[in-house]
Amino acid sequence: MKTPSDLLYSSKHVWIKIEGNTALIGITDYAQQQLGDVIYIDVNSLGNQLKLDEIFGTVEAIKTVSDLFMPVDGKVLEMNLELENLPTLVNTDPYGKGWIIKVQIQNNTLLDQLLNAEDYKKLLT
Repeated sequence: MKTPSDLLYSSKHVWIKIEGNTALIGITDYAQQQLGDVIYIDVNSLGNQLKLDEIFGTVEAIKTVSDLFMPVDGKVLEMNLELENLPTLVNTDPYGKGWIIKVQIQNNTLLDQLLNAEDYKKLLT
């Protein structure tokens, strides 16, 4: 299972890659393995200001549907449009082409509550 060290992680199996005051967000390799083949991503929060742990969308796999939770406070700026035609990018490249949303971070202090790669791996064991 991949857990890149340049990302931060939430206990709800979402990763975040900080890029200045914006960030890319997606689900972890562990999460996509647990879900199985992803068939649809629904992001119904585009343009919305969301708080930590609020739902920003859902991911639908063959056997289940799972909510996606914000790892920080932020405004949802864009969705990865490639996922509309290729939702399996979440399975094949969860930390790259399988990113789900881009947000403008509103509260940098919440970043301190996120896990580094080592702490996230410990959470899984």
